[in-house]
Amino acid sequence: MPEPRSDRRSSLYMKCQKCAKPATFHITDIERGKPREYHFCDEHARQHLTPAEEVHESPPMSELAKKLIVGGQGGAREASAADRQVCPVCQTTFLEFRNSGRLGCPYDYEVFRDELMPLLENIHDETRHSGKVPKRAPRNTQQQTTLIQLRNDLKRAVAAEDYETAARVRDKIKVIEQEQGR
Repeated sequence: MPEPRSDRRSSLYMKCQKCAKPATFHITDIERGKPREYHFCDEHARQHLTPAEEVHESPPMSELAKKLIVGGQGGAREASAADRQVCPVCQTTFLEFRNSGRLGCPYDYEVFRDELMPLLENIHDETRHSGKVPKRAPRNTQQQTTLIQLRNDLKRAVAAEDYETAARVRDKIKVIEQEQGR
């Protein structure tokens, strides 16, 4: 008669794979095309999800976008007029986007429209979003732009150690977020 199998999933709670704490995060990664499950406590989940400085077999989407943007030029290239464009809301330049693969704010899609459209079409075969929208997303783009500007103002005030201004800006942000029902 076979012995009953001890399956970790059948227990009342699972333990972290790296320590004895209860697993509160259950992560499924796709490695070499096959799903692999991880069960971690808060601390070890954070360590697992923090990008390591090692080369991964499948690079993150930002790296893929960066390669498509830069192309096969190896990164050594002269800054074009497009690279020097700056978003007036978040101060991100197109060159920063090329280097990081990340935009600074939703307004960047308008500022860098001519450069982004061919890229988006190449990556997604579409240039219009047709998926879900987060419930927390602002319904009004003007509110979103204002929030981005206020958050940038808040960062600058804190960096300058102007805490009175930072407190006023923080309060303005809270008012807008409460209006949105967050």
